[in-house]
Amino acid sequence: MSAPTRSVRGKARLAAALKLAALIVLLTMIAFAGGFGWFATHVSRLATPDDPGKADAIIVLTGGQSRIDAAVNLLKSGKGKRLLISGVHPTARLRDLQAVTGGDKALFSCCVDIDHAALDTVGNAEESAKWVTSHAYSRVILVTNNYHIPRSLLEMRRYIGTADLLPYPVVNRRPDDGGWMTNPDAVRVLFTEYTKYLAALARGVIPIRGAPPPLTIVKAPSDSVSQ
Repeated sequence: MSAPTRSVRGKARLAAALKLAALIVLLTMIAFAGGFGWFATHVSRLATPDDPGKADAIIVLTGGQSRIDAAVNLLKSGKGKRLLISGVHPTARLRDLQAVTGGDKALFSCCVDIDHAALDTVGNAEESAKWVTSHAYSRVILVTNNYHIPRSLLEMRRYIGTADLLPYPVVNRRPDDGGWMTNPDAVRVLFTEYTKYLAALARGVIPIRGAPPPLTIVKAPSDSVSQ
């Protein structure tokens, strides 16, 4: 075979490989965009339940005042026997949260625990699993923002095991009927959360974090709300 012939065939193979790579990239982009559209539409349609069913306990993931307010109201109305506030800043105390939410001192003293260890959603899931296991709860209401619900449920179910999780989405601003498409802030929040959700899905296939530490009982700190 002459050198020119080999060169022509080599160029043909390179062109075919480039076309295949371009097709794969195009299909990936289409799948990514389609997935984002589904995710954003799904999240935008989530609504806060008017009357959620009762559970053994309530877990709220920090990240907004409205989340904690909603969880405290659920506890106050008897939807759960106990509340865990997960991901609290290390300097915040139980009495601080009670003051900020305007919650009842007796209710916070008897029925609210706080978790200072969690730094992200995976940490929330790990610490929540310890709490659920230590109390032997089988039905838990999970409170977080609507856009955070898919990823939170995904991570929680990996650690909590057989306990039923009842999502309670908190909706600060509802982008119905595709309104999120014209709202740059909403698009940014949804896009960021979508990429994190995809990363969480990938973690289920290729673990990037070691096994969770042994379960330990999580209790309210000694500086509980003064009476």
